[in-house]
Amino acid sequence: MSEGELTPDRQRHETLAKQINGEVWSLLDKEDRTEEEDERMVLAAHASYYHWLYAGTSVHRQRGEWMLAHVHTVLGRESPARHHARRCLALTEPFAAEMKDFDVAYAYEAVARAEALGEDSDTARRYLQMAEAEGARIVDEEDRTIFLADLRRGPWFGLGLQGGR
Repeated sequence: MSEGELTPDRQRHETLAKQINGEVWSLLDKEDRTEEEDERMVLAAHASYYHWLYAGTSVHRQRGEWMLAHVHTVLGRESPARHHARRCLALTEPFAAEMKDFDVAYAYEAVARAEALGEDSDTARRYLQMAEAEGARIVDEEDRTIFLADLRRGPWFGLGLQGGR
């Protein structure tokens, strides 16, 4: 089966990936999550990515790694945050031509946040500058606005940016 071929099995995986990804976003946006909801969010991020492995493309895998990095960063889990941020970046570089311009910016943002969490402020600042530069080059105005707003939102772990939790 080619990467883009639509089979009933692939359709099921895609449907589940999208549905579970939506749950992750709902939990990320929820104020005052419980510990159980935090764990459900982690499991949902992994489950969504799992389904994208069967239904998606290299772009979906990159975005799945970004989501895992983001969830772990938000939860303050340094080791998995760094791991998935680096995997996101590793998947971005060889497939950048297939991705949207914002995917590259988000990959740099993931590394910047994970490194800020790990208190490597020099590396975090370097990747933050790269994220800002890529973000400024996002062609679609709405995509650029969304990215820049996401970039300003927390957590940044004392890196000096305004942010939430």
